[in-house]
Amino acid sequence: MKKESNTLKEKYKKEVIPAMQAKFGYKSIMAIPKIEKVTVNVGIGRALKETNQKLIDRIKHDIATITAQKAAPRRAKKSIAGFKTRQGMVVGYQVTLRGKRMLDFMERLIKIALPRVRDFRGLPESLFDQNGNLNIGIKEQNIFPEIEFESAKDLFGLQITITTSAKTKEEGVELLKLMGFPIKS
Repeated sequence: MKKESNTLKEKYKKEVIPAMQAKFGYKSIMAIPKIEKVTVNVGIGRALKETNQKLIDRIKHDIATITAQKAAPRRAKKSIAGFKTRQGMVVGYQVTLRGKRMLDFMERLIKIALPRVRDFRGLPESLFDQNGNLNIGIKEQNIFPEIEFESAKDLFGLQITITTSAKTKEEGVELLKLMGFPIKS
């Protein structure tokens, strides 16, 4: 029986590498772009206004459940009076995934979470930056099946950044299309 986590890795080796070499004419396999890391960010601005520690704890729990890794706090770099933040204040949480956890998370994102988004018709190419990195904004965390119904009353959004070693936007788009991401042309 094949392990679920190796399917993206095998797909990269068997399908993506030959297709990328054919399209872009790489001479070496090492020159072919690959996915380096996946970063998941959550801002806790609403919870800060209410000073709601239960909501902050639930956000930390949910992001750890989704990513299978404990979230690291992100602090404000400078004070901004309009946002009522002070320098050093925790304003969000971040998880950086690499290796097996990254592959497992991407598998669930592609096959389960993104299809559960309401009126989802694919990711537009405008979500890519000039270096071929993909930035996805998700409005509700409850598209992930790991989230219990009780915590769905406190909805929060998250931002997922998929960092590639691609040099151009075109290479990054092609890499993630071949990996199975639903990208509309």
